Amino acid sequence: MPRLLVVHHSPTRSLQRLTEAVLAGAGTEEIDDVEVTVRAALEAGADDVLAADGILLGTSANFGYMSGALKHFFDSSFLAIGGSLSDDGSGAPATGGKKPFGLWVHGRYDTTGAVRSVLAITGALPWRQAAPVLEVMGDVSADDVEAAVELGATLAALLSAAG
Repeated sequence: MPRLLVVHHSPTRSLQRLTEAVLAGAGTEEIDDVEVTVRAALEAGADDVLAADGILLGTSANFGYMSGALKHFFDSSFLAIGGSLSDDGSGAPATGGKKPFGLWVHGRYDTTGAVRSVLAITGALPWRQAAPVLEVMGDVSADDVEAAVELGATLAALLSAAG
């Protein structure tokens, strides 16, 4: 059975609402052959990623960057999950398998830096972006919740079809 890993940092009601919506989409009745594993970013590790067939990431936008918790997840697992570095230590395009991933980001005023930082890291991993980034600013609307459900369902459906 394909496995979908959801790694998130959801310290606010807005992020909790989006995370719950993503999980609802990933666990929709129409897709019953995908195992969904949920980990808080500070608890997720390389073993979780290596056991997964796809990944969903959720973070807040903090001071123009991803949350410290999601950054810690990447820092503590990057090389073990296939991260690639160039000779100068910067991220290099990864080779190997291409696990599908999706991303949702919530910020009060701007999400640009957070999205850019996550995509820079994932670009050096053997992953491929399988859905557009869900960027939500300010209060979470019903449309945002619907888009989060769709994000979760999209990744689960991709894994189901591939499994």
